[in-house]
Amino acid sequence: MAIISEGEARAILERVMKLSQAEECEANLSGGVAGNIRYALNKVTTSGIVDDVQLVVQSSYGKKLGSATINEFDDASLEKAVRRSEELARLAPENPEWVSVEGPSKFEKSDAFVERTANIQPALRAEAAASSINPAVKQKATAAGFLNDTAFFQAMMNHKGLFAYHSATNANFTVTMRTDDGQGSGWATRDANDIAKLDAAGASEVALDKAVRSRGAKALEPGKYTVILEPAASVGLIGNMIGAFDARLADEGRSFLSAGEGKTKIGQKLFDERVNLYSDPSYAGAPGGTWSGDGRPVEPVQWIENGVVKNVVCSRYWAREHDYPSIPNPTNGIMTGGDKSLAEMIEDTERGVLVTRTWYIRSVDPQSQLYTGLTRDGTFYIENGKIRYPVKNFRFNESPVIMLNNLEELGRPERVTIGGGNIFGGFGISTTPVMMPPMKIREFTFSSLSDAV
Repeated sequence: MAIISEGEARAILERVMKLSQAEECEANLSGGVAGNIRYALNKVTTSGIVDDVQLVVQSSYGKKLGSATINEFDDASLEKAVRRSEELARLAPENPEWVSVEGPSKFEKSDAFVERTANIQPALRAEAAASSINPAVKQKATAAGFLNDTAFFQAMMNHKGLFAYHSATNANFTVTMRTDDGQGSGWATRDANDIAKLDAAGASEVALDKAVRSRGAKALEPGKYTVILEPAASVGLIGNMIGAFDARLADEGRSFLSAGEGKTKIGQKLFDERVNLYSDPSYAGAPGGTWSGDGRPVEPVQWIENGVVKNVVCSRYWAREHDYPSIPNPTNGIMTGGDKSLAEMIEDTERGVLVTRTWYIRSVDPQSQLYTGLTRDGTFYIENGKIRYPVKNFRFNESPVIMLNNLEELGRPERVTIGGGNIFGGFGISTTPVMMPPMKIREFTFSSLSDAV
């Protein structure tokens, strides 16, 4: 089934509301089409399409809730789902944190749906794979990559008259290049909601160049170094930190924003004053959804302004209990930067380490936001403005809070993605679009060497 239009979605949800006999009823309709191609060892291994639509009906009696899911929309099937959710609600224990469904709101539209992305054909995916495989073969390298494109929609309605609809497209490409001698590895990623802006061939060229240049890596002593983190190398750390921007976590002493005795650090300057991070669903380079999964409007929010923590996410329950502003999770993220390209930042570096990618990031201490992880697929030593030679990979132990206080320079932001946090995660989209600049950080801690290529 193709994308269901706003009018068609409204008609299905209105039928659900008419069938409901519960004290409260809310229904979510979502789905779309996702296509992909995967290749490894310079050969396509899989190619497929996922096409699905599902309806979730939630009924409640007082604080007792039940839900049922279905993917058939004839009258008998809809009534079956409604009655089942009501039956389960009567049997369920009371939810002590229950809050009533939201009333109607005015939801802005975001420009997240691009028709040409929704109309991608298998031939285009094959061309993207060929743009990696062919140059890899010529350079005696091996390409492995994945292109995933989606067109999806989400709609919700409840008995109080709320109706919301959002549709979007996304295309994400990642490629790893390995030299045939096993000595070099390079990686690149691209993400866009408009397929015309996703350059798979360009990304493959970057990954191949890094693979060739990273052969014969030398060992540097672990320690503190000035590093340049490419946007994809820092987004994992920054994203983990933003995940702790939650009012309940801070109040209950479970995050770095806790100040003890039930107090928080909201309003305090915790980062370099050049750090500014906000979300805005209407941002042209990385548009997001304009409403949350519980029916709240998603509006522009300044999370960090000139290094000061300005806002945190707050659930409707926690907001009601503590008289806080109710702020839903963001559907995108924008970290402001400078005007320099990555190449210009390298030219302005006397000595440092360029990090292409970080992976296997794990939390060490949530109170200080300390993480450990490994560099991968292209780590290079910089001296006097030039990349001098490849270096062996490192394990790092670093906190994004400390990192953003040791800031030397920010470059021009690029679109990357971060896992989780998107209400559309249930359908092929498990990422949130983010604009992230390359960063030059002093005293970044590499704790040990890794022999992995």
